[in-house]
Amino acid sequence: MNPVKRVVITGVGAISALGHDVRGTWNGMISGLSGAARISSYDPSDLPTQIAATIKDFDPFKYLSRREVRRLGRVTHLAMASTEEALADAKLDLNSEDPTRMGIELGSAFGAMDIVEQESEKIRTKGPRGINPAVAPAVLVSTTPCHLAIRYGVQGPVNSPVAACATGVFSLGEAARRIQRGDADVMIAGGADSYLTPLIMAAFSRLGAMTTRNNEPKTACRPFDNERDGMIIGEGSVTMILESLEHALARGARILAEFGGMGFTSDAYHMASPDPEGGGAARAMRQALHNANLTPEDIGYVAAHGTGTRLNDTSETKAIKKSLGEYAYNIPVSSIKPMIGHVMGAAGAFGALVVLQAIRTGWIPPTINYSVPDPDCDLDYVPNQARQVRINAGIANAFGFGGQNGSIVLKRFAT
Repeated sequence: MNPVKRVVITGVGAISALGHDVRGTWNGMISGLSGAARISSYDPSDLPTQIAATIKDFDPFKYLSRREVRRLGRVTHLAMASTEEALADAKLDLNSEDPTRMGIELGSAFGAMDIVEQESEKIRTKGPRGINPAVAPAVLVSTTPCHLAIRYGVQGPVNSPVAACATGVFSLGEAARRIQRGDADVMIAGGADSYLTPLIMAAFSRLGAMTTRNNEPKTACRPFDNERDGMIIGEGSVTMILESLEHALARGARILAEFGGMGFTSDAYHMASPDPEGGGAARAMRQALHNANLTPEDIGYVAAHGTGTRLNDTSETKAIKKSLGEYAYNIPVSSIKPMIGHVMGAAGAFGALVVLQAIRTGWIPPTINYSVPDPDCDLDYVPNQARQVRINAGIANAFGFGGQNGSIVLKRFAT
Protein backbone atom coordinates (compact mmCIF):
# COMPACT_ATOMS: atom_id res chain seq x y z
CA MET A 1 0.00 0.00 0.00
CA ASN A 2 1.31 3.44 -0.93
CA PRO A 3 1.82 5.86 1.98
CA VAL A 4 -0.71 8.66 2.35
CA LYS A 5 0.58 11.79 0.65
CA ARG A 6 1.09 14.93 2.69
CA VAL A 7 -1.03 17.86 1.53
CA VAL A 8 -0.01 21.50 1.80
CA ILE A 9 -1.64 24.85 1.07
CA THR A 10 0.29 27.11 -1.29
CA GLY A 11 -2.19 29.85 -2.17
CA VAL A 12 -5.33 31.50 -0.84
CA GLY A 13 -7.89 34.02 -2.06
CA ALA A 14 -10.95 35.56 -0.45
CA ILE A 15 -13.68 38.13 -0.92
CA SER A 16 -16.04 39.20 1.83
CA ALA A 17 -18.01 42.11 3.21
CA LEU A 18 -14.75 43.31 4.78
CA GLY A 19 -12.64 43.31 1.63
CA HIS A 20 -12.17 42.11 -1.92
CA ASP A 21 -9.07 40.07 -1.10
CA VAL A 22 -7.39 38.21 1.74
CA ARG A 23 -5.53 41.27 2.98
CA GLY A 24 -8.63 43.46 3.26
CA THR A 25 -10.70 40.68 4.79
CA TRP A 26 -8.04 39.74 7.33
CA ASN A 27 -7.22 43.32 8.33
CA GLY A 28 -10.91 43.94 8.92
CA MET A 29 -11.20 40.84 11.08
CA ILE A 30 -8.16 41.65 13.19
CA SER A 31 -9.46 45.21 13.61
CA GLY A 32 -12.82 43.85 14.79
CA LEU A 33 -14.79 45.56 12.04
CA SER A 34 -18.25 44.53 10.88
CA GLY A 35 -19.45 44.51 7.29
CA ALA A 36 -23.09 44.37 8.33
CA ALA A 37 -25.43 47.09 7.06
CA ARG A 38 -28.97 47.64 5.85
CA ILE A 39 -29.64 45.85 2.56
CA SER A 40 -29.46 48.32 -0.32
CA SER A 41 -29.84 46.13 -3.43
CA TYR A 42 -33.62 46.03 -2.88
CA ASP A 43 -36.11 47.48 -0.40
CA PRO A 44 -36.10 45.18 2.66
CA SER A 45 -38.74 47.14 4.60
CA ASP A 46 -41.23 44.26 4.63
CA LEU A 47 -38.71 41.79 6.03
CA PRO A 48 -38.28 41.10 9.75
CA THR A 49 -34.49 41.21 9.25
CA GLN A 50 -33.34 44.03 6.99
CA ILE A 51 -29.57 43.82 7.48
CA ALA A 52 -26.83 41.62 6.02
CA ALA A 53 -23.08 41.53 5.37
CA THR A 54 -23.04 42.52 1.71
CA ILE A 55 -19.97 42.96 -0.49
CA LYS A 56 -19.82 46.56 -1.67
CA ASP A 57 -18.37 47.97 -4.91
CA PHE A 58 -17.52 44.58 -6.43
CA ASP A 59 -16.79 44.72 -10.16
CA PRO A 60 -17.31 41.27 -11.76
CA PHE A 61 -16.11 42.62 -15.11
CA LYS A 62 -12.57 42.44 -13.75
CA TYR A 63 -12.86 38.66 -13.94
CA LEU A 64 -15.59 37.86 -16.45
CA SER A 65 -16.84 39.01 -19.83
CA ARG A 66 -20.08 40.96 -20.14
CA ARG A 67 -21.85 37.87 -21.45
CA GLU A 68 -20.55 35.72 -18.58
CA VAL A 69 -21.61 38.28 -15.99
CA ARG A 70 -25.10 38.33 -17.45
CA ARG A 71 -25.43 34.55 -17.66
CA LEU A 72 -23.79 33.50 -14.38
CA GLY A 73 -24.96 34.01 -10.82
CA ARG A 74 -23.20 36.25 -8.34
CA VAL A 75 -21.91 33.18 -6.50
CA THR A 76 -19.79 32.35 -9.56
CA HIS A 77 -18.65 35.96 -9.90
CA LEU A 78 -17.34 35.86 -6.32
CA ALA A 79 -15.70 32.47 -6.75
CA MET A 80 -13.86 33.76 -9.81
CA ALA A 81 -12.46 36.63 -7.75
CA SER A 82 -11.17 34.45 -4.91
CA THR A 83 -9.79 31.82 -7.29
CA GLU A 84 -7.87 34.37 -9.36
CA GLU A 85 -6.26 35.65 -6.16
CA ALA A 86 -5.47 32.14 -4.91
CA LEU A 87 -3.79 31.09 -8.14
CA ALA A 88 -1.74 34.28 -8.22
CA ASP A 89 -0.81 33.81 -4.56
CA ALA A 90 0.36 30.26 -5.25
CA LYS A 91 2.33 31.42 -8.32
CA LEU A 92 0.97 28.38 -10.11
CA ASP A 93 1.84 28.35 -13.81
CA LEU A 94 -1.12 26.52 -15.34
CA ASN A 95 0.71 26.17 -18.66
CA SER A 96 3.32 24.04 -16.91
CA GLU A 97 0.83 21.75 -15.18
CA ASP A 98 -0.68 18.51 -16.41
CA PRO A 99 -4.39 19.46 -16.60
CA THR A 100 -5.44 15.87 -15.97
CA ARG A 101 -3.66 15.99 -12.60
CA MET A 102 -5.52 19.09 -11.45
CA GLY A 103 -8.99 19.13 -9.91
CA ILE A 104 -11.57 21.37 -8.26
CA GLU A 105 -13.69 20.91 -5.12
CA LEU A 106 -15.65 24.11 -4.68
CA GLY A 107 -19.13 23.97 -3.20
CA SER A 108 -22.07 26.20 -2.46
CA ALA A 109 -25.18 25.71 -0.34
CA PHE A 110 -27.57 27.75 -2.47
CA GLY A 111 -25.94 28.29 -5.86
CA ALA A 112 -27.33 31.09 -8.04
CA MET A 113 -30.38 32.04 -5.97
CA ASP A 114 -30.29 35.53 -7.49
CA ILE A 115 -30.94 34.06 -10.93
CA VAL A 116 -33.64 31.72 -9.61
CA GLU A 117 -35.61 34.63 -8.17
CA GLN A 118 -35.00 36.98 -11.12
CA GLU A 119 -36.07 34.41 -13.70
CA SER A 120 -39.06 33.30 -11.61
CA GLU A 121 -40.31 36.88 -11.74
CA LYS A 122 -39.74 37.03 -15.50
CA ILE A 123 -41.77 33.93 -16.21
CA ARG A 124 -44.65 35.39 -14.23
CA THR A 125 -44.54 38.74 -16.01
CA LYS A 126 -43.25 37.88 -19.51
CA GLY A 127 -43.98 34.19 -19.91
CA PRO A 128 -41.59 31.35 -20.79
CA ARG A 129 -40.01 33.19 -23.74
CA GLY A 130 -38.99 36.01 -21.45
CA ILE A 131 -36.45 34.06 -19.43
CA ASN A 132 -32.70 33.88 -20.06
CA PRO A 133 -31.96 30.88 -22.33
CA ALA A 134 -28.89 30.11 -20.20
CA VAL A 135 -30.85 29.87 -16.96
CA ALA A 136 -30.79 26.05 -16.70
CA PRO A 137 -27.01 25.62 -16.46
CA ALA A 138 -26.61 28.89 -14.57
CA VAL A 139 -28.60 27.76 -11.53
CA LEU A 140 -26.84 24.42 -11.07
CA VAL A 141 -24.63 24.36 -7.97
CA SER A 142 -22.02 22.60 -10.12
CA THR A 143 -21.88 25.54 -12.53
CA THR A 144 -19.32 27.39 -10.41
CA PRO A 145 -16.58 24.71 -10.34
CA CYS A 146 -17.36 23.71 -13.92
CA HIS A 147 -16.97 27.29 -15.11
CA LEU A 148 -13.64 27.47 -13.28
CA ALA A 149 -12.57 24.21 -14.91
CA ILE A 150 -13.40 25.57 -18.36
CA ARG A 151 -11.60 28.83 -17.62
CA TYR A 152 -8.41 27.16 -16.39
CA GLY A 153 -8.48 23.96 -18.45
CA VAL A 154 -8.78 21.69 -15.39
CA GLN A 155 -9.42 18.11 -16.57
CA GLY A 156 -9.12 16.13 -13.34
CA PRO A 157 -11.92 15.59 -10.79
CA VAL A 158 -14.30 18.56 -10.67
CA ASN A 159 -16.98 18.52 -7.99
CA SER A 160 -19.37 20.79 -6.09
CA PRO A 161 -20.16 19.39 -2.63
CA VAL A 162 -23.36 20.55 -0.96
CA ALA A 163 -23.51 20.16 2.81
CA ALA A 164 -25.37 23.28 3.95
CA CYS A 165 -23.18 25.31 6.32
CA ALA A 166 -20.51 22.57 6.38
CA THR A 167 -19.92 22.74 2.61
CA GLY A 168 -16.65 24.68 2.76
CA VAL A 169 -15.06 22.30 5.24
CA PHE A 170 -16.12 19.28 3.22
CA SER A 171 -14.81 20.83 -0.01
CA LEU A 172 -11.37 21.43 1.46
CA GLY A 173 -11.25 18.07 3.19
CA GLU A 174 -12.34 16.11 0.14
CA ALA A 175 -9.85 18.01 -2.02
CA ALA A 176 -7.08 17.01 0.37
CA ARG A 177 -8.24 13.40 0.31
CA ARG A 178 -8.12 13.32 -3.49
CA ILE A 179 -4.48 14.34 -3.31
CA GLN A 180 -3.77 11.88 -0.50
CA ARG A 181 -5.25 9.06 -2.61
CA GLY A 182 -3.17 10.08 -5.62
CA ASP A 183 -6.12 11.23 -7.76
CA ALA A 184 -4.57 14.67 -8.32
CA ASP A 185 -1.44 16.69 -7.62
CA VAL A 186 -3.17 20.07 -7.35
CA MET A 187 -6.69 20.93 -6.17
CA ILE A 188 -8.49 24.26 -6.32
CA ALA A 189 -10.82 24.11 -3.32
CA GLY A 190 -13.13 26.18 -1.16
CA GLY A 191 -16.64 27.49 -0.90
CA ALA A 192 -18.78 30.36 -2.16
CA ASP A 193 -22.28 31.67 -1.56
CA SER A 194 -24.38 34.73 -2.34
CA TYR A 195 -27.95 34.26 -1.20
CA LEU A 196 -29.13 37.62 0.12
CA THR A 197 -32.35 37.44 -1.89
CA PRO A 198 -35.80 38.44 -0.61
CA LEU A 199 -36.97 34.81 -0.56
CA ILE A 200 -34.01 33.55 1.46
CA MET A 201 -34.06 36.51 3.84
CA ALA A 202 -37.76 35.89 4.46
CA ALA A 203 -37.23 32.14 4.83
CA PHE A 204 -34.53 32.47 7.47
CA SER A 205 -36.60 35.07 9.29
CA ARG A 206 -39.57 32.71 9.33
CA LEU A 207 -37.27 30.07 10.77
CA GLY A 208 -36.45 32.39 13.66
CA ALA A 209 -32.73 32.10 12.98
CA MET A 210 -31.88 35.75 12.32
CA THR A 211 -31.40 38.75 14.57
CA THR A 212 -33.96 41.54 14.27
CA ARG A 213 -31.71 44.31 15.58
CA ASN A 214 -32.14 46.26 12.35
CA ASN A 215 -31.23 49.60 13.91
CA GLU A 216 -27.81 48.41 15.05
CA PRO A 217 -26.38 46.23 12.24
CA LYS A 218 -22.74 46.41 13.36
CA THR A 219 -23.56 45.01 16.81
CA ALA A 220 -26.59 42.90 15.91
CA CYS A 221 -24.94 39.46 15.77
CA ARG A 222 -23.52 38.42 19.17
CA PRO A 223 -22.10 34.88 19.24
CA PHE A 224 -21.81 33.26 22.66
CA ASP A 225 -23.22 36.38 24.34
CA ASN A 226 -26.17 35.89 26.68
CA GLU A 227 -28.20 38.49 24.74
CA ARG A 228 -27.72 36.90 21.31
CA ASP A 229 -30.87 36.61 19.21
CA GLY A 230 -29.71 35.23 15.88
CA MET A 231 -27.39 35.44 12.92
CA ILE A 232 -26.91 37.76 9.98
CA ILE A 233 -26.50 36.46 6.44
CA GLY A 234 -23.33 37.25 4.49
CA GLU A 235 -21.89 36.58 1.06
CA GLY A 236 -18.40 35.75 -0.07
CA SER A 237 -15.92 33.18 -1.32
CA VAL A 238 -12.69 31.52 -0.22
CA THR A 239 -10.40 29.51 -2.51
CA MET A 240 -7.29 27.60 -1.48
CA ILE A 241 -4.69 25.89 -3.63
CA LEU A 242 -3.84 22.46 -2.22
CA GLU A 243 -0.91 20.42 -3.50
CA SER A 244 0.88 17.24 -2.63
CA LEU A 245 4.03 18.07 -0.73
CA GLU A 246 6.15 16.47 -3.45
CA HIS A 247 4.56 18.61 -6.14
CA ALA A 248 4.91 21.81 -4.11
CA LEU A 249 8.56 21.16 -3.32
CA ALA A 250 9.35 20.21 -6.92
CA ARG A 251 8.16 23.58 -8.20
CA GLY A 252 9.69 25.54 -5.31
CA ALA A 253 6.34 26.73 -3.97
CA ARG A 254 5.95 28.78 -0.80
CA ILE A 255 4.07 26.59 1.71
CA LEU A 256 1.56 28.43 3.90
CA ALA A 257 0.36 25.55 6.07
CA GLU A 258 -0.31 21.82 6.00
CA PHE A 259 -3.63 20.01 5.92
CA GLY A 260 -4.02 17.92 9.05
CA GLY A 261 -7.33 16.11 8.89
CA MET A 262 -11.10 16.37 8.55
CA GLY A 263 -14.06 14.95 10.44
CA PHE A 264 -17.55 14.75 8.97
CA THR A 265 -20.56 13.40 10.88
CA SER A 266 -24.34 13.56 11.13
CA ASP A 267 -26.46 14.43 14.15
CA ALA A 268 -29.44 12.47 12.76
CA TYR A 269 -31.47 14.72 15.02
CA HIS A 270 -33.39 17.56 13.29
CA MET A 271 -33.40 19.45 9.97
CA ALA A 272 -33.03 22.93 11.46
CA SER A 273 -31.73 22.46 15.01
CA PRO A 274 -28.42 21.04 16.21
CA ASP A 275 -28.19 18.19 18.68
CA PRO A 276 -28.44 20.20 21.92
CA GLU A 277 -25.73 18.05 23.51
CA GLY A 278 -23.33 18.58 20.60
CA GLY A 279 -22.64 14.87 20.15
CA GLY A 280 -22.25 14.82 16.37
CA ALA A 281 -20.19 18.00 16.34
CA ALA A 282 -17.88 16.59 19.02
CA ARG A 283 -17.36 13.43 16.96
CA ALA A 284 -16.42 15.52 13.93
CA MET A 285 -13.81 17.38 15.95
CA ARG A 286 -12.42 14.16 17.40
CA GLN A 287 -12.22 12.60 13.93
CA ALA A 288 -10.34 15.61 12.58
CA LEU A 289 -7.88 15.44 15.48
CA HIS A 290 -7.42 11.69 15.01
CA ASN A 291 -6.81 12.07 11.28
CA ALA A 292 -4.25 14.75 11.99
CA ASN A 293 -2.50 12.58 14.61
CA LEU A 294 -2.87 15.38 17.13
CA THR A 295 -4.10 15.64 20.72
CA PRO A 296 -6.17 18.44 22.28
CA GLU A 297 -2.96 19.86 23.75
CA ASP A 298 -1.65 20.42 20.21
CA ILE A 299 -4.54 22.73 19.31
CA GLY A 300 -3.93 26.42 19.79
CA TYR A 301 -7.17 27.85 18.44
CA VAL A 302 -10.72 26.94 17.42
CA ALA A 303 -12.40 28.94 14.65
CA ALA A 304 -15.96 28.39 15.82
CA HIS A 305 -19.09 28.03 13.73
CA GLY A 306 -20.55 30.54 16.22
CA THR A 307 -23.69 31.73 14.43
CA GLY A 308 -25.12 33.81 17.26
CA THR A 309 -28.24 31.68 17.64
CA ARG A 310 -29.23 30.42 21.08
CA LEU A 311 -29.02 26.72 20.20
CA ASN A 312 -25.91 26.68 18.00
CA ASP A 313 -23.59 28.49 20.38
CA THR A 314 -24.57 26.39 23.39
CA SER A 315 -24.32 23.08 21.56
CA GLU A 316 -20.99 24.03 19.97
CA THR A 317 -19.59 24.96 23.37
CA LYS A 318 -20.58 21.50 24.63
CA ALA A 319 -19.03 19.89 21.56
CA ILE A 320 -15.73 21.70 22.06
CA LYS A 321 -15.58 20.57 25.69
CA LYS A 322 -16.53 16.99 24.82
CA SER A 323 -13.90 16.71 22.10
CA LEU A 324 -11.06 18.60 23.76
CA GLY A 325 -11.78 17.74 27.39
CA GLU A 326 -10.62 19.97 30.21
CA TYR A 327 -7.96 21.42 27.93
CA ALA A 328 -10.76 23.23 26.09
CA TYR A 329 -10.63 25.90 28.76
CA ASN A 330 -7.06 26.73 27.68
CA ILE A 331 -7.88 27.17 23.99
CA PRO A 332 -9.04 30.49 22.51
CA VAL A 333 -12.27 30.23 20.51
CA SER A 334 -13.74 32.95 18.31
CA SER A 335 -16.43 33.55 15.71
CA ILE A 336 -16.08 35.86 12.70
CA LYS A 337 -19.78 35.85 11.79
CA PRO A 338 -20.61 39.26 13.33
CA MET A 339 -18.03 40.67 10.91
CA ILE A 340 -18.70 38.85 7.61
CA GLY A 341 -22.07 37.23 8.30
CA HIS A 342 -22.99 33.60 7.87
CA VAL A 343 -21.71 32.82 4.38
CA MET A 344 -23.34 29.36 4.42
CA GLY A 345 -21.50 27.28 1.77
CA ALA A 346 -18.33 29.32 2.34
CA ALA A 347 -18.59 29.47 6.14
CA GLY A 348 -16.26 26.54 6.77
CA ALA A 349 -13.80 27.78 4.16
CA PHE A 350 -13.69 31.15 5.91
CA GLY A 351 -13.05 29.30 9.18
CA ALA A 352 -10.14 27.48 7.54
CA LEU A 353 -8.85 30.82 6.23
CA VAL A 354 -8.88 32.20 9.77
CA VAL A 355 -6.91 29.21 11.10
CA LEU A 356 -4.43 29.53 8.22
CA GLN A 357 -3.94 33.23 8.86
CA ALA A 358 -3.62 32.70 12.60
CA ILE A 359 -0.81 30.21 11.96
CA ARG A 360 0.87 32.60 9.49
CA THR A 361 0.53 35.86 11.40
CA GLY A 362 0.28 34.91 15.08
CA TRP A 363 -2.99 36.80 15.48
CA ILE A 364 -6.44 35.51 16.39
CA PRO A 365 -9.49 37.58 15.40
CA PRO A 366 -11.95 38.47 18.16
CA THR A 367 -15.56 37.61 18.77
CA ILE A 368 -16.95 41.13 18.57
CA ASN A 369 -20.14 42.34 20.26
CA TYR A 370 -19.45 40.13 23.28
CA SER A 371 -20.47 41.83 26.53
CA VAL A 372 -22.79 39.66 28.66
CA PRO A 373 -21.39 36.20 29.49
CA ASP A 374 -23.69 33.23 29.12
CA PRO A 375 -23.20 30.67 31.92
CA ASP A 376 -23.76 27.90 29.37
CA CYS A 377 -21.00 29.30 27.14
CA ASP A 378 -18.00 29.36 29.43
CA LEU A 379 -14.95 29.13 27.18
CA ASP A 380 -12.40 31.78 26.14
CA TYR A 381 -14.15 33.51 23.23
CA VAL A 382 -11.46 36.18 22.62
CA PRO A 383 -13.91 39.00 23.35
CA ASN A 384 -13.80 42.16 21.23
CA GLN A 385 -10.04 42.48 20.76
CA ALA A 386 -7.68 40.46 18.55
CA ARG A 387 -5.08 38.45 20.42
CA GLN A 388 -1.47 37.77 19.53
CA VAL A 389 -0.72 34.08 20.10
CA ARG A 390 1.62 31.71 18.28
CA ILE A 391 -0.23 28.55 17.32
CA ASN A 392 0.97 25.43 15.57
CA ALA A 393 -2.41 23.92 14.79
CA GLY A 394 -6.06 24.93 14.82
CA ILE A 395 -9.53 23.57 14.16
CA ALA A 396 -12.22 25.19 12.01
CA ASN A 397 -15.81 24.11 12.69
CA ALA A 398 -18.84 24.29 10.40
CA PHE A 399 -22.14 22.75 11.44
CA GLY A 400 -25.05 22.73 9.02
CA PHE A 401 -28.77 22.21 8.60
CA GLY A 402 -29.81 18.58 8.80
CA GLY A 403 -27.06 17.94 11.34
CA GLN A 404 -24.11 17.87 8.94
CA ASN A 405 -20.99 18.54 11.00
CA GLY A 406 -17.58 19.31 9.56
CA SER A 407 -14.28 20.07 11.29
CA ILE A 408 -10.91 20.60 9.64
CA VAL A 409 -7.42 20.78 11.18
CA LEU A 410 -4.66 22.87 9.65
CA LYS A 411 -1.16 22.90 11.09
CA ARG A 412 2.14 24.71 10.72
CA PHE A 413 4.29 23.13 8.03
CA ALA A 414 7.44 21.43 9.19
CA THR A 415 9.78 19.34 7.02
